[in-house]
Amino acid sequence: MYAIVEIKGQQFKAEEGKYLYVHHLGDEVKEGEAISFDKVLLLDTDGDVKVGAPVVEGAKVECEVLLPLVKGEKVIVFKKKRRKGYRRKNGHRQQFSKVLIKKIVTA
Repeated sequence: MYAIVEIKGQQFKAEEGKYLYVHHLGDEVKEGEAISFDKVLLLDTDGDVKVGAPVVEGAKVECEVLLPLVKGEKVIVFKKKRRKGYRRKNGHRQQFSKVLIKKIVTA
């Protein structure tokens, strides 16, 4: 059983007992807190597929926040214009939240 759920503008495949790294949920979310996402776009229960238009009514994914702030890998952004003396080096680390999928509630 799995569900395709939209979290903060991105789509994720959610299965019970699996972990997801989603975009940072904000400072109001604490560690161990239970949250639920109700924008379920697709629901598969043992081959019986329900596709929402745009969402499946009554379905939601219940999660537990394990780590509210996790930093991703560092990405180096380097810009250069040759023969002009222009060089810029910048780094970025994306912020994520680690959540555990507890239960997928069907309609």
